[in-house]
Amino acid sequence: MKETILLFHVPDKDIRLKMEMALFPLRVRLRYIQQEDYNQPLGVMAKVKDIEPAEGTYDGEPLPDTMIVFCGFNDQKLNQALTALRRCGVGPFPYKAILTPTNQHWTPLECFAELKREHEYMSAQKKPEA
Repeated sequence: MKETILLFHVPDKDIRLKMEMALFPLRVRLRYIQQEDYNQPLGVMAKVKDIEPAEGTYDGEPLPDTMIVFCGFNDQKLNQALTALRRCGVGPFPYKAILTPTNQHWTPLECFAELKREHEYMSAQKKPEA
């Protein structure tokens, strides 16, 4: 699988341009996922073989924040991409995931909900006790 970054809900054109410029040297594919495709499994969006697309289109609410899913990255390339995104000054992006055999069957909404739960849990762990 070619290294691909799935980008969800990046409404600001300046942020998109900065992300593109930061990631361009890494020669990774960027795919901006349209809201009407939010009913599709992540694996379909990443072009994973043997993942069946869902029927119809999504007509619900947009994601509440930007979500990034890294597909087909090894550790070194992932670290380079994360560093590039950090350095371009458009983050932070708390909702990031790596495509796995488990989450490739999830919709973007399911993935976002799981990332949000994890982010809230980690944030609560960092707060000092009174």
